[in-house]
Amino acid sequence: MFMYLSGMAVFLFSFNHFLFVLLSLEFMMLAIFLFLFFLLSMMMINLFFSMIYLTMVVCEGVLGLSIMVSVIRFSGNDNLMSLSSLW
Repeated sequence: MFMYLSGMAVFLFSFNHFLFVLLSLEFMMLAIFLFLFFLLSMMMINLFFSMIYLTMVVCEGVLGLSIMVSVIRFSGNDNLMSLSSLW
């Protein structure tokens, strides 16, 4: 729970750079994965669902990185405040 809340705090308070936002989102997804893994392990349930979750998290991370690359190519930096198209 502490990992998820610390990731949420970084997500809410460091919105200057796109990379910080992506890293905090990935940290929150990692915290959810660890909680899911421990929960499924304690209940002796098949861990296949955790692998599906990891696949979705990796796809989300790749999509975020591709958006970040296109933003950097478009504007020259990853500052979210400098993009007038987002506001």
